[in-house]
Amino acid sequence: MGTAKDNAINLYLEGIQKGKPREAVAAYTGDRYTQHSTGVADGAEGFIAFFEPFLKRNPVRDFKVLRALQDGRYVFLQVYQNINNGEAEWLTTDFFDSDEHGKIVEHWDVIAPVKPANSSGRTQMDGPTEITDLDRGAENKALVVEFIKRCLVGREIERMADFINADKYMQHNAEMGDGLEAFVELFGRDDCALKYEECFLVVAEGNFVATLNRASRDGQELCQVDVFRVEDGKIVEHWDNSEDVPPREQWANSGKF
Repeated sequence: MGTAKDNAINLYLEGIQKGKPREAVAAYTGDRYTQHSTGVADGAEGFIAFFEPFLKRNPVRDFKVLRALQDGRYVFLQVYQNINNGEAEWLTTDFFDSDEHGKIVEHWDVIAPVKPANSSGRTQMDGPTEITDLDRGAENKALVVEFIKRCLVGREIERMADFINADKYMQHNAEMGDGLEAFVELFGRDDCALKYEECFLVVAEGNFVATLNRASRDGQELCQVDVFRVEDGKIVEHWDNSEDVPPREQWANSGKF
């Protein structure tokens, strides 16, 4: 029996990349499969009904799992998708809940087109992937949760240096370059359009912490994913991904959260 992380990866790669949604959902999901990807209905049949037509429309699928974390029953995956030989390129960031057997029972995601490299030459996908400091996962998780609560939701901009290593901070957001100063300059403005409301879900393993957040930009509700790498008690690297929450009438399930 595989771990929850194994099952989440296999659901992705076998169910979608290899084009076997029926077999994958039977093998890797539990007694329920609650879905928050808004175009997909709940349950195994919802997964199959969405992906069988998707597979016919997109016969060439090349996926790469970039980062995979497990924190107890929860799993996070960051995945690059190349569809139909570059016709579309997507970055997907997925969170999964699992049952006592490691089978997947709930799924949240953020899907967005891949963006160009930022001014520091970093992309949304490159950078370290090795999970280290396995004994510090809980400590790193608490640090990131407090950072989001204080600095992103609470906008205590003056406290950012308490959580971020200003000398090492590497940025993968497409709109800004490396360094704490660039982050403060963008996010610290009074007219900053991006507003965080709640840290909804957190998955940490060793030096990596992935968060799913309620946010908004210019009044448009966002599902916002932020991934952090922590080193010696400070955040040293950041990746992100965001997706507009569609109007309720477009939901096939209970919604993004």
